[in-house]
Amino acid sequence: MQAQGKDRSNPFVNVVRLLAAGTAGGVLTAAIALPAVGGVGLTAKSTTESLSLRPERLDEPPLPERTEIFDADGKQIAQFYYQNRESVKIDQIAPVMRTAIISIEDFRFYEHGAIDIEGTARALAKNITGGGVVQGGSSITQQYVKLVQFNKAKTKKEAMAAIAPTVSRKLDELRYAMAIEAKYTKDQILEKYLNISYFGAGAYGIQAAAKRFFGKPAAKLDLSEAATLAGAVQNPVRTDPTLGKTARDHLMNRRNTVLDRMAELGKITVAEAAAAKKEKLGFKGTKIPGGCEESKYPYFCLYVKNEILTNPDFGATPEDREKLLQRGGLRIKTTLDPKMQKAAEQAIAKRVSTKDKPVAAQAMVVPGTGEIKAMAASRKFGDNKKKNETLINLAADGKHGGGVGFQQGSTAKAFTLAAALENGWKIDDGNSTGSSYDIPTNALSPFRDCKGRRVGETHSVRNSSEGGGGFKTLRTGTEGSVNTFFMKLEEAVGLCKVVKVAEKLGIKRADGGKLQEVPTFTLGVNEMDPVTVSNAFAVFAARGQYCRPMAITEIRDRNGKITPAKPKCKQVMDEEVADAVNEVMSGVFTRGTMGEVGGIGREAAGKTGTTDGYTAAWFAGYTPNLASAVSVGDPRGAFEHDLTNVTIGGQFYSYVYGATISGRIWKDSMIQALKGVEAPSFTPYNRDRFGGCSKSCAPKPPKKDKDRGRDRGDDGPFGNPDDNGPIDIWDTEGDGGPITPGRGRD
Repeated sequence: MQAQGKDRSNPFVNVVRLLAAGTAGGVLTAAIALPAVGGVGLTAKSTTESLSLRPERLDEPPLPERTEIFDADGKQIAQFYYQNRESVKIDQIAPVMRTAIISIEDFRFYEHGAIDIEGTARALAKNITGGGVVQGGSSITQQYVKLVQFNKAKTKKEAMAAIAPTVSRKLDELRYAMAIEAKYTKDQILEKYLNISYFGAGAYGIQAAAKRFFGKPAAKLDLSEAATLAGAVQNPVRTDPTLGKTARDHLMNRRNTVLDRMAELGKITVAEAAAAKKEKLGFKGTKIPGGCEESKYPYFCLYVKNEILTNPDFGATPEDREKLLQRGGLRIKTTLDPKMQKAAEQAIAKRVSTKDKPVAAQAMVVPGTGEIKAMAASRKFGDNKKKNETLINLAADGKHGGGVGFQQGSTAKAFTLAAALENGWKIDDGNSTGSSYDIPTNALSPFRDCKGRRVGETHSVRNSSEGGGGFKTLRTGTEGSVNTFFMKLEEAVGLCKVVKVAEKLGIKRADGGKLQEVPTFTLGVNEMDPVTVSNAFAVFAARGQYCRPMAITEIRDRNGKITPAKPKCKQVMDEEVADAVNEVMSGVFTRGTMGEVGGIGREAAGKTGTTDGYTAAWFAGYTPNLASAVSVGDPRGAFEHDLTNVTIGGQFYSYVYGATISGRIWKDSMIQALKGVEAPSFTPYNRDRFGGCSKSCAPKPPKKDKDRGRDRGDDGPFGNPDDNGPIDIWDTEGDGGPITPGRGRD
């Protein structure tokens, strides 16, 4: 009787009896166990049919993989992930790791089918005595099925259903496991299981776990490390070593449990287990960068991220593009040039402090391809306001993580210059200007927008450092950045014509809004960003070829398929018109507003840009093989916080002009960025087409008085009634006359 009583108290024995019985409980238990047994007979067949326990295909979507971003030299600069995972093949996983996980999770893995009868029966016995599902008893194959179901869940409800402790879920799991066992080899199943499993500390898959925990790939794990990771799988949250000492103690205990089990199964010796148990946990907590906040080049990273999220080339919907970025397992090669990036960063840091409220931002673009080679800003990227950090991509537009930008200032005069040349003006054509230009109201305005409407402003435009009036040509008016000259030039050429030229060059507002087609368009009233402006100026360098700004050169998907990204370019301007623009704007360095700063030791052209009221300062310039734009302004509000009486980079400025800081940053960065790079020349402009003047030429100087050698006229600038002052320097070389160098202002 005693023996019989003892027998009845053993749950495992009772389960075995149930397996042989015809009760409902026995049928269910048999249904779970029998599919792994062959040739059992009619009863088994009837049972599986009644419960539909036939193999069922499991949908296995690709695992979420981290997307890695690389610079032009192939060095990783950032990564994004929904789950930090890097899938590897079975032969890239140390044999001891495979042994450890099998020993603790499913030691008969290579001997049974979709289900381990012994394990299931043992677990069921505990579940019966426990009054519910208290032990899984799942095989590695079944665990893989559960993790697949959990990973592909789109809602929290679906995720909870995938791990619910119910008999119906276990039956579904078994059906899928049967199909998986038929579809893959055991090694393939083990590989998939190790790649999908979560090990804690934000590491999904064995490769990410090995790197996160021990700073090495899965192929180089030793016994103690393998046992640690094998132990973590059971409850990765409880044993997450980043959560403190208690969790680390739990992880240590689990490691030792795995080592004991491996010794018990004869996979290692007792001595080897004892030696491994004496080792420290060894958790390194290797930092795995994720997101742009942890990138060495956060602004460029943010540009790439937003390019993927907003460009339909990477997915039809925002959801598709987000999924691709976070889960796609892509390897993205970019245009970023570390040398040029360093040049920009150092030039900015030399003149603007990270603590300054005004910020400097710069972008470098390759003419003829649109490749963005550098993107830098004076502030550190982050959300710590006390440290003066920012999450705004100061070098880019709103579409790529930027803000509203800063008014472009006089760099916009380049578009009016180009429009005039397109309309047949010659370099020495010009107009007589005064020291101010009063813009008429709408009803009387000579300016019309692109819808044909008259547009005016109650605004009087005045010159800055260029002083009074006089006759200015396209060359001298550009070199001196004469506001009143460009207002009259825009009036003559047509406001809409100027706007259309700007749009052809890719000019658009940083906030994505429509360009303001107002008379002061030529003075740069629209807010821009350095990427857009530098790319527009690159069109001149590329002899009229516009290329869409480009940050990505190649994408390799999770299967190794490479998709190259090609430049998207088109000819938007006559080559000879661009050549003439280059000829004129080259003089900005020698005779114009950059005269005090000087050139860069090779052919270059550019334009300073100071806004009305000194709300922002720019310089945009280029060589035949690199274009760049630098902006300086206060993101708190350019009009409320202008650039007058400010201290920037430890230096006080009464006024900040285009050449004061921006121009000097541009010069320093371009010299370093182009060091060792060939120095090609601009294509000479067509003198027959653009040389001299034809529309409104400069009046000839009066003949000198033979007796006194002085001008015979003393009542104005040689009979030009529109002039309000004398011309300081007359040109005797036919090039429009020099502008007094050394002012360093716009």
